[in-house]
Amino acid sequence: MRRFAKWHIWLGWVVGLPFLMWCVTGLVMVARPIEDVRGESLQATPATIPAGSYSLPPMDEPIVRAELAQQPIGPVWIVTTTSGGRYRYDARGGWIVSPVDRSDARVLARAAYRGKGRLQALAYFPGDSAPSDLRRPVASWQAHFSDGTNLYFAASTGEVLALRTSWWRAYDLMWSLHIMNLRNRDNPHHPLIIAFAVLGILGALLGCTLLFRRRKARPRA
Repeated sequence: MRRFAKWHIWLGWVVGLPFLMWCVTGLVMVARPIEDVRGESLQATPATIPAGSYSLPPMDEPIVRAELAQQPIGPVWIVTTTSGGRYRYDARGGWIVSPVDRSDARVLARAAYRGKGRLQALAYFPGDSAPSDLRRPVASWQAHFSDGTNLYFAASTGEVLALRTSWWRAYDLMWSLHIMNLRNRDNPHHPLIIAFAVLGILGALLGCTLLFRRRKARPRA
């Protein structure tokens, strides 16, 4: 039992900090409803597509998907080709629509956002240098609002890729600390967290074992 007690104390020192971090980060992540974290109330509902006949124009290469969407410029076809390219076509005229420029991004941002913040900045990011909170290697426009919200639009099609609130970024940091993975924040499967979890289980089992040890009665004065 004395040996178990020593092991329990040493394991407590080793896993004490990770256990405290798991509790603190877990508390922060559950402190706000997940709907507020995602900013669901800040994104406008997609506009209804007007009734009409919309024919898909002839394509130069095979496609795997075509979606009809309503954008500020009107109804468009969002087409995905077999090579992975994504393009948009005017659904009424059939011509290809050029990629989103700064003025288009401004219009898209104001149409997709319904919060109380004001648009402060627009920034373009190539696919190979996408922001960390976008989580996708896609060329995009970032619209930053005064309440800390970031809206991302695909540069090729104008689609909304993501909405990130300031609380989402704090949540994301807590999640990365919770799974002990600051580099790849989507993957909790790695040796460090597994090792600390195993040590924590061993420490808890030793603590449970020590509950059954006999204690000698103290002599009376």
